Amino acid sequence: MNSWMETVIAGQTLHPAQIALAVGWLADPAQPPEPKSDFLGALRRKGETPDEIAHFARELGARSTVLPLPENFAAGREVLDVCGTGGDQLNTFNISTTVALVCAAAGVCVAKHGNRAITSSSGSADVLEALGIPLDLTPVAAAEALQRDGFVFLFAPRFHPAFQGIGPARKLCAQRGERTIFNYLGPLLNPARPTVQLLGVADPTLTAPLARALQQLGLRRAQVVSGRVPLANGTVAYLDELSTLGTNTIAEFHHDRALAQTEWSPGDLPLSPATLADLAGGDSKTNARIIEQLLRGEIRGPKLEAVLLNAGAALFLAGQTKSIAAGWERAGEVIRSGAAGRKLTALRAAPRATG
Repeated sequence: MNSWMETVIAGQTLHPAQIALAVGWLADPAQPPEPKSDFLGALRRKGETPDEIAHFARELGARSTVLPLPENFAAGREVLDVCGTGGDQLNTFNISTTVALVCAAAGVCVAKHGNRAITSSSGSADVLEALGIPLDLTPVAAAEALQRDGFVFLFAPRFHPAFQGIGPARKLCAQRGERTIFNYLGPLLNPARPTVQLLGVADPTLTAPLARALQQLGLRRAQVVSGRVPLANGTVAYLDELSTLGTNTIAEFHHDRALAQTEWSPGDLPLSPATLADLAGGDSKTNARIIEQLLRGEIRGPKLEAVLLNAGAALFLAGQTKSIAAGWERAGEVIRSGAAGRKLTALRAAPRATG
């Protein structure tokens, strides 16, 4: 551990062998949390490189429970994950979860990976539970659900036993006011091994590093996005979603093409005048009502537009449309036709092989 700390303090990049040993040490519950948190804090202050992020994700992925899907499951289709890293503390409703359900209703195979709330009032697991969708599935049941329903929620604690040994160190870092690499590793560890991903992050400077990490992990296509939100006091915040309220930083790659980063405004889309307050959510029950009303076409305006924008990007990444704007239209059709509401009903009625 001293050699890893010396490498990090010197501002040098950890090599793969060091990361493999470090992950084993971090995941060992017999090791005390204090030196682990010191190491994670020093790594954050140095700044994690895309290579380091990718290698940490590979090592943690190797310790995860992988979904037992057929070997050729993704050969003729895209498997989509859409999620945010959290941490924007802007208290919006569960936009990514709504988008995942819209995309599933559009015929995309969706493996949504997530957890309960950490920095918000309602995490993806909390709101799906409130919606009545099976949550804590066994790996076998989850694989069956994805093949049968075209949608599954993968409850992170079920698939990542290594995090039990890491949790106390993360808690100590949080008490010190320190964010760590684990604040954004979760979305890189989907046990269904998605082929395409829409990933939101509340820090625009992380869009390119995380996109490079996803590219190294072998995804076919991804966008890592951060949405600008002007606040009433004249300052600016960033959503871990695409924003309808301002410009968006997008880092994108497609297959083996070079990664590109752009600033993009949704100004050409039919947006209503809106502020952050128009996207507000609440607890899991409140957000579940919002999602159900959105999927059944009972809510219009800024909340619906936030869903259409992010669903448009996700459908574009999944190859269903040729642009985000066309994806916006497709998502709207899925809701207006009743397909989104019917999908929610079907998922509620799905078998519940949990335990």
